Amino acid sequence: MKRLVIFLLLVIIFLTGCGKKENTIVMVTEAGFAPYEYYENGKVIGVDIDIAKEIAKHLGKELIIKDIDFDSIINELNSGKADFALAGMSITEERKKEIDFSIEYSESKQVIVALKDSNIKTVDDLKNKKIVVQLGSVADIFVSSELSEATVIQQKKFLSAAQDVKSGKADCLIMDALPANELVKNNKELSVLSVDLFTDRYAVAVAKGNEELLDEINKVLDKLMENGKIEEYILYHTSR
Repeated sequence: MKRLVIFLLLVIIFLTGCGKKENTIVMVTEAGFAPYEYYENGKVIGVDIDIAKEIAKHLGKELIIKDIDFDSIINELNSGKADFALAGMSITEERKKEIDFSIEYSESKQVIVALKDSNIKTVDDLKNKKIVVQLGSVADIFVSSELSEATVIQQKKFLSAAQDVKSGKADCLIMDALPANELVKNNKELSVLSVDLFTDRYAVAVAKGNEELLDEINKVLDKLMENGKIEEYILYHTSR
């Protein structure tokens, strides 16, 4: 009788665990990219989090958010540790070889962040400069491929990158416009320079071949964009 009770308890625990797993969906991000993902009172919030909540709601699942280093996101998806990524992730041909992207849901200009007295006025002025970027970002790819005469400094977090500029270790930081504007709000020594670089497009990422999930994500994105909700999310998180 005792063995039967133990066996039944183990079965219940196993089934409960399986049910919980089936009823959750894991989003992976790097929460240092306001207004898309950032911390407030110990909780990750932002534009991408609002989108992720709508995806989870559409699928009838509980959302779990994992905050990791940006350059680990692709491996997290393809190893099955996460279901999808929302991290202000730009669509690039190199990334398309490893993961699949949803339809684009936002665009952002790449800009230069430097000290207010910086002598950088044009793209040509970036030659021979020390440029800090987030490791694995589209800016990292751009600097490495297009600015071969520059020195690239790779950081995992934008706060560390900003500190490199403030301390003089780097001449400037290249990053997305919206997070750059948020960054300089809290770092008065820095400014966003009026130098045009390029515009990149953001999308949700999933593991290669996960077409079923991607189709559902695209349905959610279509609806959010049709109703103007993503613009509302951006306005809300940039005006806080």
